[in-house]
Amino acid sequence: MATALWVRTIRHQRMDKQITEPCLRDDPQDALAEACHKLDISRPLWLDKNQREWDEFGQTRFLPDDFIDSVNFDRLEIEFIDPDAKKKRSTDPRNA
Repeated sequence: MATALWVRTIRHQRMDKQITEPCLRDDPQDALAEACHKLDISRPLWLDKNQREWDEFGQTRFLPDDFIDSVNFDRLEIEFIDPDAKKKRSTDPRNA
């Protein structure tokens, strides 16, 4: 299975729409543009905050203010999915 970008819109604390697009970890913006096109929403502005979150966590979210056009959801979340990645174990002793 290939790596993918999982894109979902959240409205009233519930997932409204979702789609996955093939994606490379280092270049999510092409996959995001394609997903937004398929969901018929405008592409959000990719800010430094989004890049930091993407680099550190492999996910980020966009609020309605991050879009030039008005949107009918509360936030857009994107997450990198790698089915071959090993799960990281928590180092927190409470999870032992």
